[in-house]
Amino acid sequence: MDRQVSKYEVPSYEIVEEKIKEIDGSIIVFRIFYIFMQIAYKFQLIKNDRLCTIEIPRKMLEGLKARNVMLEEELTRLLDSTIQHADCWNKV
Repeated sequence: MDRQVSKYEVPSYEIVEEKIKEIDGSIIVFRIFYIFMQIAYKFQLIKNDRLCTIEIPRKMLEGLKARNVMLEEELTRLLDSTIQHADCWNKV
């Protein structure tokens, strides 16, 4: 079972939230889990009555602390491609 974590435990949470809001301001970060076996964070996003899950590697989030431009662009591409993909959003 993946452990649920608070936003305060996630490296660079503010940057992730900011990028999500840039893509679509109506999306809310619902829950975050730490996936130990994959060393990643799983973000569950909600928009209206739909849920989308995105996994972001911990190394990427830790690298964002230093405002690494390449990692920020990679994060933006990951979030944008996942959020814009209709298959990501499941009715809750």
